[in-house]
Amino acid sequence: MSDLSSTHLNKDISILGISMAMVTVVILTGFCYLVGYSLIIPWLSLALGVQLFYLKKASFRMFLNLGLLITLMIFTTNAILEYTKLSVFYIPVAGMSMLVMLLFNDLQIAFIMSFLFSILVSLISGGDFGMMLIFFIGSLAGIYSVRGSRTRGQLMIAGLIVSIIHLICLFLVHPKFSLLFHNDFISQQFYPLIINGFLCVILVLGTLKIFESLFCVLTNYSLLELSDFNQPLLKRMVIEAPGTYHHSILVSNLSEAGADAIGANALLTRVGAYYHDIGKMVKPEYFTENQLIGGNKHDNIEPTMSRLVILNHVKEGIELAKKNNLNQLIIDFIPQHHGTSIIHFFHQKAVEASEGGKPVDESDFRYPGPKPQIRETAIVLLADSVEGAVRALDETNPKKIEATVKKIINNKFIDGQLDE
Repeated sequence: MSDLSSTHLNKDISILGISMAMVTVVILTGFCYLVGYSLIIPWLSLALGVQLFYLKKASFRMFLNLGLLITLMIFTTNAILEYTKLSVFYIPVAGMSMLVMLLFNDLQIAFIMSFLFSILVSLISGGDFGMMLIFFIGSLAGIYSVRGSRTRGQLMIAGLIVSIIHLICLFLVHPKFSLLFHNDFISQQFYPLIINGFLCVILVLGTLKIFESLFCVLTNYSLLELSDFNQPLLKRMVIEAPGTYHHSILVSNLSEAGADAIGANALLTRVGAYYHDIGKMVKPEYFTENQLIGGNKHDNIEPTMSRLVILNHVKEGIELAKKNNLNQLIIDFIPQHHGTSIIHFFHQKAVEASEGGKPVDESDFRYPGPKPQIRETAIVLLADSVEGAVRALDETNPKKIEATVKKIINNKFIDGQLDE
């Protein structure tokens, strides 16, 4: 029955999405007709939107975000053409493409949007195929240059590369060096294309933070800010739960290496690992890594109470994260790094303490989940389990550690924690 209702819901969502897409196309067609733009523009946008949909790259929210960027591109082009005497080659098409790459970290989306931006500007400005190619190839140079970018220096280099590629393309489209002696060519194409790359850098630096907040996404620049140990939550952890802080650093190192090995987002994985156990700061003395002095608090309470304390660190971590305005992508690491795993120690303790062999419900000793939804949270789940298990070994040697790691990972597979 639930499968049937889910099918109906997905069908309703699809119908709604198609209806909204068609309404949008009709409105855009009317707008283009009124202002004198080519009527192919909205249908081209729809075609590329369908391509993104079939690539499983776009959600409804992403369509809205990309739609806003397209609108801004059209507005900027129109404003420059209508209200200034600037050359159309000043329009930072590559800058918009670089923004898409940094915001969504996806080459396919960035490639499609680069193509769309280049065609839109050419159609609106009445440019030719050569103009479209210059903007498109320059945009591709931009998105490849900023892929994985973490510093402003890399952005500056990307801007320089865009300018150089623009000039190369310009002379490939117009292979006549005599044009360098024509003032119109120099002022309307040559100089604008040189400056264009640096305008793209200014555009990205000036608007990236705004779009991050608006779209609720995390770029490498935001992740680097979150990895700063002067962040309030991390500073608190050092003081209030030093053992958990040390554990988080170890888990982050393991996780980053794992993410690198499989081509996942290593920076996101590392930062997510920093914050995965922040809920332990509420009652740090109840967690093994913080029990250096004073013994184990769980020795004096019932297993069911221990269960509540352990389970609550997930809920309290989520509350702390939201209170400190962490992005949802980072918050997801808090529940997903446990998935629906069972708290074996206290479950076994409850079984042993049960009167008359009364069965203990295993589900009461499982974390609420959800299970990891992305590779990065799954890696942290494995690293967290491995670090804790190895730390608990009485004696350590390479063979014993390797056997423990394999056992932990196999148990997570068998328990279905990586199914999603």
